[in-house]
Amino acid sequence: MAFDGFVVAALATSLRKALIGGRITKISQPEPDALLLTIKNGGTYRLLLSANPSLPLAYLTDKNKPALPTAPNFCMLLRKHLGSARILQIVQPGLERVLQIELEHLDELGDRKTKWLVLELMGKHSNLILCDDSFRILDSIRHVSSLVSSVREVLPGRPYFVPKTVEKYDPLSTDGSAAVSILSEKAQPLYKAVYTTFTGFSPIMAQELCHRAGIDADMPACELTKEALDRFSIAWDQLLLQTKATEFTPCIVKKDDEPVEFAAFILRVYGDFQEYRLLFPSSVSQMLEQYYEERDTLNRMRQKSADLRKIVQTAYERTVKKLDLQQKQLRDTQKMDQCKLYGELLMTYGYSAEPGSKSLSCTNYYTGEEVTIPLDETLSATENAKRYYERYTKLKRTAEQLTLHLAHSTEELGHLASIRESLAYASCEADLAAIRRELTDFGYLKYHKPSSGAAQKERKTVKSAPLHFRTSDGYDIYVGKNNYQNDELTFRFANGGDWWFHAKGVPGSHVILKAGSDEPPVPVFEAAASLAAFYSANRQADKVEVDYIERKHVKKPAGAKPGFVLYHTNYSMMARPSCEGLTEVVEN
Repeated sequence: MAFDGFVVAALATSLRKALIGGRITKISQPEPDALLLTIKNGGTYRLLLSANPSLPLAYLTDKNKPALPTAPNFCMLLRKHLGSARILQIVQPGLERVLQIELEHLDELGDRKTKWLVLELMGKHSNLILCDDSFRILDSIRHVSSLVSSVREVLPGRPYFVPKTVEKYDPLSTDGSAAVSILSEKAQPLYKAVYTTFTGFSPIMAQELCHRAGIDADMPACELTKEALDRFSIAWDQLLLQTKATEFTPCIVKKDDEPVEFAAFILRVYGDFQEYRLLFPSSVSQMLEQYYEERDTLNRMRQKSADLRKIVQTAYERTVKKLDLQQKQLRDTQKMDQCKLYGELLMTYGYSAEPGSKSLSCTNYYTGEEVTIPLDETLSATENAKRYYERYTKLKRTAEQLTLHLAHSTEELGHLASIRESLAYASCEADLAAIRRELTDFGYLKYHKPSSGAAQKERKTVKSAPLHFRTSDGYDIYVGKNNYQNDELTFRFANGGDWWFHAKGVPGSHVILKAGSDEPPVPVFEAAASLAAFYSANRQADKVEVDYIERKHVKKPAGAKPGFVLYHTNYSMMARPSCEGLTEVVEN
């Protein structure tokens, strides 16, 4: 996850095409360190510029963001100088993580003036700076004094320049042979030598460059062979040629439906790993907006579901311990058949036992083998037999009860595993509300009655919707995200002729393929099976066995927990966990 020089170059190219010649019609500050510029240029564009130290970014968006109740001083200054300003050019110096926007406006006397709005995307050093036509700072969203930085002050009246705390080479003015000459002296791993020596490179782009050259990124640069260096030189020239020609391919890398990386080029370094998926948004702005929105949603959902995860995990671990104890106790009851045998043999051969004997040796008339029976010397043979019968009866009752408890604990463990799996699929408040309700209904959470009628009404109306996918030939496939939703999908939404899918023997989602009037073709069955595999506890496996059957053959046992069903005479297929080739339908 790096907003590197290549991403900034792709963004600058995209912004030039959309915004050059446009006029700023509105300036707002939705966050203390972010601006939202509304620009008219044949259409309406919104440009978000954020200097947030933990999340600096910039992209075009269709979404409006509410401004702060009171406009900060920097926002008021921009409105004064840049209201109705026209965008002349958008510049990226070298491959620095800097965007410089030149703007033309009319001053108080009606004379044309130019200003520069500079966005520095440099992690904790990120900033938004307004400069005059000679790059003298007028103001910034974050002031930096000499007490904070010895490299550069960012204060009104100071000259603006791009800071260089470490001397790096500009890759745009360095060809492959020159890059090889510089890097071949480095003792660092090659990828690290690249991003610490040249501007614009992030660790992932340095690894991508090594991958394209067919070189182990961790190999020290000084130990590379001439052949490897030649391949690196060619890969370098090709990458920089693409950059200069603005031939960018925005790319998002996902793992388990979670975005983990983005770049301005195809990240082939992830192509060898099946657990990663590559997505290609239509623009760099869409890539950035999609990536950060999904990351933000996932982070918020993780924070909000943390208490539920802890409750489920604690209950799961407690049930595992209880199950282990019950299994141990059940193993102890396996002696009951021996106790019954000893009682029978004593009733048959007890007459031969000497008074006060500690054991009796006799023949087991079932097997013909010699058996030695321990005796309590203070009791007679008949009393010892009675004692063995009593122990047998007690162990038998214990075994019967433990068998019931084991079945209940195993069912409870499966139920908790399915709830834990549901938490991984939760994508909105309604999903968490459904899981919270299930935990409350089964006693894992205490029920707290809403304090007001409105709160009660809200609790009743919150409803989680299943995932909806559509194949290229128009077949609809639905995926349940929690146990209550699985039951709703299978027994209320689906028709008898629809097809039901589920990963075999593991917690996972119920998947419904709407059959329509004709039986779906084989590729559609395979797509539904892949979804069932993907939304299951075995989603990390290369292949998952998936059961499928017509919905009318799926039954719900009386009193069964949510999501639990019975079915027989099903079909099975091996499927690769995936949701590729399907369009997700967003329900209104």
